[in-house]
Amino acid sequence: MRDQTDFVAQRMLAPASDHAMIAHLEQLFAVRTAAEIWALHVKRMADFGFDRLIYGFTRFRQNGAFGSPANQQILTNHDPAYLEAYLASNAYRDGHMVKLAAENEGAFSWSLGAAALRTGRLTEAEKRVAELNRRFDVVAGYAIGFREAAARAKGGISLCAARGISQKQVDAIWQTHGREILVCNQCMHLRITALPDSTDGVGLTRRQREVLEWVGHGKSVAETAAAIGITKATAEKHLRLARAALGVETTAQAVLKASLSHQIYVSP
Repeated sequence: MRDQTDFVAQRMLAPASDHAMIAHLEQLFAVRTAAEIWALHVKRMADFGFDRLIYGFTRFRQNGAFGSPANQQILTNHDPAYLEAYLASNAYRDGHMVKLAAENEGAFSWSLGAAALRTGRLTEAEKRVAELNRRFDVVAGYAIGFREAAARAKGGISLCAARGISQKQVDAIWQTHGREILVCNQCMHLRITALPDSTDGVGLTRRQREVLEWVGHGKSVAETAAAIGITKATAEKHLRLARAALGVETTAQAVLKASLSHQIYVSP
């Protein structure tokens, strides 16, 4: 196993490489799928000592909560045993650092959570999450809350340091490379959220997207049917199926939701 003290020293002393950063961003913007974006990001964060990540994003928060699980996107490389316990205990909702990232923008050292625990400022639910994390050696890292263009959207990421790296060492790494790490995470988030999204597992067909786009441009159903060479009845069928797939009642709602989730007005 690599000596973590030597690893941290190397991270602190090594100057930021503009070439490495540019090469990473070139790859990030060249790939086309969320899986490829995530794999690149996991590898890049490991270079800085963060080998366990949890990323979450929702476009439809409700009353400050994350909304329906069907509208949430979660990516992680944590151990399955930890992830199962984390989700079962609602740690994604109750964790002190999760709340901090969900309610704010920017990067936050986990030392803030440790200080809140020492001074008795955590709720009972937050204490249970802290104990769960301690049990799985999830004890040092950073949390990032992303800035969103839409009021109901929110994304964040938890960066957990490799076992053997202390929070003090993490903070030293961040002091040296924090700007680069933050930019990498922001670019990953922008790439993920720009992809067509079907978090509920039901995407729109090509024809459903096409019909919604024409209606979204102000065309009537009859005009839409004529524009794409189908009958009015067929166009109405595609709209009906699109509304059902998106879980909405009206065509206007379907156009809005499909647009927000990047399922229309995008290249196939």
